[in-house]
Amino acid sequence: MREPEPIIVAHLFPETLDALLEVLAGLSIDEWNAPTVCRNWSVKDIAQHLLGGDIAILARLRDGYAFSGSPIQEWSDLVVMINRLNSEWVTATRRLSPKLLCDLLRFTGRQVCEYFASLDPFALGNPVDWVSPEPAAVWLDLAREYTERWHHQQQMRDAVGRPGLKARRHFAPVLDAFVRALPRTYHDVYAAEGTLIELKIVGESGGTWFLLRTAEAWKLLIEVDRVAMCCVSMSEETAWRLFTRGLNRDKAQSDVKIVGDVALGSKVLDTTSVIA
Repeated sequence: MREPEPIIVAHLFPETLDALLEVLAGLSIDEWNAPTVCRNWSVKDIAQHLLGGDIAILARLRDGYAFSGSPIQEWSDLVVMINRLNSEWVTATRRLSPKLLCDLLRFTGRQVCEYFASLDPFALGNPVDWVSPEPAAVWLDLAREYTERWHHQQQMRDAVGRPGLKARRHFAPVLDAFVRALPRTYHDVYAAEGTLIELKIVGESGGTWFLLRTAEAWKLLIEVDRVAMCCVSMSEETAWRLFTRGLNRDKAQSDVKIVGDVALGSKVLDTTSVIA
């Protein structure tokens, strides 16, 4: 039995930022305004959202500045708060020109890259809420931040017909991070101790993961010593879109194969690796 390794991604943030700025620099006005899979958000809206994320990280985490607000008690409260903040920010920043937006993304993005590189990846950091409400290692929080930047950039690229960052170097850490949500997905699913589920994400950047029911909880593994009760397989394209709500469960099923206990395996399709 072997657990997944830490996901180390600090070195990928500058590359992802440069790729984002390069694609944005070549957009026409029509492309900036193109609709995306994010409901009611254009390409420009997503770029504004990424700018807001950078500013929040620099102000709240790097500079230690926290504005007062109501304490969050439930997951649903967190989702509502984040959706509200995102909506307010995107609406307020629509007055930014594309050129100014790119300048600001370059300014904040480079500082965020430097801040992330300064952190100890093995220190204890903030919770990654779609994995667990408990504080997580910094490397997992950084992996979450990387998936946020990768998948939003991909949504913009899809909207304007630009190829994505699909090399294994950039894509594999995204999928590896997303599957860390599986134990939370199965948290309330009853199964006998020793029950094993296999997930195969097919493609150059994919891999195989296992979910084992122990006496205490579901545990994510990458090597096991027994045969799984069911095997769920899907393409890497379906996986990242499904886990970020860009593809709903019904549409994903056409690319998903489940062998064995279908009811148990189909719960994988409820995995969400984003908050809002």
